[in-house]
Amino acid sequence: MRALAEKKAMTVDEFLGWVESQPERPRLELIDGRPVAMAPERARHNIVKGRAFSTLDTAVRNSGLSCSVFTDGMTVVIDDQTAYEPDALVYCGEALAGDAVVVPEPVIIVEVLSPSTGNVDSGAKFHGYFSLASVRHYLVVDPEAKTIMHHRRSDAGEIITAIVRDGTFELSPPGLAVRHGEIFDNV
Repeated sequence: MRALAEKKAMTVDEFLGWVESQPERPRLELIDGRPVAMAPERARHNIVKGRAFSTLDTAVRNSGLSCSVFTDGMTVVIDDQTAYEPDALVYCGEALAGDAVVVPEPVIIVEVLSPSTGNVDSGAKFHGYFSLASVRHYLVVDPEAKTIMHHRRSDAGEIITAIVRDGTFELSPPGLAVRHGEIFDNV
């Protein structure tokens, strides 16, 4: 990711308005008030991201929960100066308006690692996402190692981390079961 040096610092609201005014909507996040371009995706990253979305979407539909699953393109606001665009997320609130670009109170956030994002996904984004009271699970998916770092917030507020290399793991709340192989088989 690289900062767009020519842009002045802006709030999330200014950023969202500016992005919408662009002729071609670039893939950007706002970090400390500065728009940052996201690196182009590699094929494996895109496949794993799609599988993570599809796996979560199937789990939500099979569970009967009234949750929605979104892929990148939706924004999660961390604070007035920071907004991320995760690779996938699960939201379990009232239906969003059809033209919404911000997802309030996400429950599950997924970031797929790429060569340029590992430190950010495991550092600033980890802290940012867990600063939101609604976030219960943060999945950092490594397409190279075929592992998932499952960070979850306990009812007591502790962050507990497990490395998922195979099998099925639980995302409760909201009450989903996800099989590792659905994301990584034949990748």
